[in-house]
Amino acid sequence: MEILIAEPKGFCFGVKRSIDMVEKALKEGKKNIQIFGPIVHNPQQIKLLEEKGVKMVNSIDEIQPGTVFVRAHGVSPEVFRKLKEKGVVDIIDATCPFVKVEQEYAKKLAEEGYQVIIIGEKNHPEALGAQGYAPGSIIIGSVEEARALKEVPKIGAVVQTTLEPEAVDDIVAELYHKAKEVRVFNTICQSTKMRQPAAKKVAEQVDLMIVVGGKNSGNTRRLAEVCSRIKPTYHIETAAELKKEWFEGMKKVGISAGASTPEFIIDEVIEAIKKMDGSSKKTSKKKSEK
Repeated sequence: MEILIAEPKGFCFGVKRSIDMVEKALKEGKKNIQIFGPIVHNPQQIKLLEEKGVKMVNSIDEIQPGTVFVRAHGVSPEVFRKLKEKGVVDIIDATCPFVKVEQEYAKKLAEEGYQVIIIGEKNHPEALGAQGYAPGSIIIGSVEEARALKEVPKIGAVVQTTLEPEAVDDIVAELYHKAKEVRVFNTICQSTKMRQPAAKKVAEQVDLMIVVGGKNSGNTRRLAEVCSRIKPTYHIETAAELKKEWFEGMKKVGISAGASTPEFIIDEVIEAIKKMDGSSKKTSKKKSEK
């Protein structure tokens, strides 16, 4: 059984940066390190940090004196204000730089009088954080929701960094029916632009796809959705979820992984699949074309 791996895989730039920032704080001996919400959407990576003494807090009321990280997904200006009001913490902003760009464009559009539309998942922390930079903005995630919008003089849109480009195109096309002026900033990050086409390309060449990453990770779920349109696909978090019967009669298996999936988990999945095949046969890496 041949294993094909879609590249890139594992941590994207923004996630790696945020994890590195926390690791640096640990090495520097910072006290009582807390992260406001999961720093990444991967339970295994969160567990590793917790084992080192890092605490995850889900509300400002839970925060104790010490160091507080703003996670890679970012937060609204209101949350920053409330964190500063605590007055007992060292705040470190680990927001992904690409998310920062999305926030800045949302703010710019609001200041210029546009009805700001954030194309994203309604309950995703990144979309909610960006919404805070544009008072009165609306989060939509489907063509149907775009059709339901009221007509306004001008619309300005930004995009959650991990969305599928094709789905965004359909939503944007609908926005043109809602205003005479429509301005769109394509804030999908480069990692997403590369990762999804790479996964599709591998899926077209194999009999089965395994997508590795947190079940709470939006970008990983979208990878699984993309692949499932092409070949049978299983979304798993760890190698322990693999079932031998999935691979019966399979000659080629593809692997893709979300932007918040640690490399060691991907490696464990690859080795587990090899053992199921009773060999350590050929493993190929497929990179997307830029």
